[in-house]
Amino acid sequence: MPHSNFSPARIWTLATATVTQLMRMKILAFLGVFSVIVVAASFASPLLNPEQQLKQLKDVSFGALQIFSVVIAIVATALLLPRDLEDRTLYTILSKPVPRYEYLLGKLLGVLLLIGGGLILMDAAFSVVLWLREKLLLAQMVQSLNAQRPEDLAQIEAYVAKQGLTWNLHLGVLAIFLKAAVVSALALMVSCFASSTLFTVVITKCVVIIGHGQTLMREFFLNGKMTAWVEQALSALLAILTPDLAVFDIVENVIQGEVVTWGAVQIMLGTSAMYVVGYCVVSHLLFVEKEL
Repeated sequence: MPHSNFSPARIWTLATATVTQLMRMKILAFLGVFSVIVVAASFASPLLNPEQQLKQLKDVSFGALQIFSVVIAIVATALLLPRDLEDRTLYTILSKPVPRYEYLLGKLLGVLLLIGGGLILMDAAFSVVLWLREKLLLAQMVQSLNAQRPEDLAQIEAYVAKQGLTWNLHLGVLAIFLKAAVVSALALMVSCFASSTLFTVVITKCVVIIGHGQTLMREFFLNGKMTAWVEQALSALLAILTPDLAVFDIVENVIQGEVVTWGAVQIMLGTSAMYVVGYCVVSHLLFVEKEL
């Protein structure tokens, strides 16, 4: 059988092997911690009104989801190349007819599968707890207000449902995954020229922090202080050097019960695809010249 220059099957094999490798590091132990946090948050502060209780549950849960995704995206990706070099797995793989770009794509896909699977499981646990808490609070309000008329019941249901389980919740989780995909691709690119795992973690974390504040930096430094074309050039350069992660910050809107528009989802999908593809291309250019 002739050798193919691009094989999705080889990439998938590398991806599943990467997931197995990361699972052995007990990274998904965070799932158990997350479940405890969500259940504890659902019963915390019973003195708050129902709307505030549901907001608090969403706030704590989304915070845990973001920490999980970003930590896994940075640490897991930063560990991959050094671990394969240490175990000499990298030499075994590249001694076979596997192009280096397939190796990189397989590793990145493995990290994304782990993050995506973890987020789906946590989203499911979060949704179940939020739905149960929503129903419990609704029953308590109906009983305490002694509401019996249909219009009163409908008003109470609408009040509680605004902060309950909606599709917006899952769009918030999607935004977290897309941000994690960009951060993973960024960490992979840094690890291709980094001298150590710590260097990759520190540099990626710094770029992530700058990426969250990119909009503020642009407003502060480029607010009419230069000519228009200079500002546009500097703004484009800033966007190339650091990803604009503020695009994915829709979680606060979801917590407040605001509707996420289809336009915002399209911008997030397009932005994440642009950065992931860009970082993968640069990673290949760096890795193909790397002395092993």
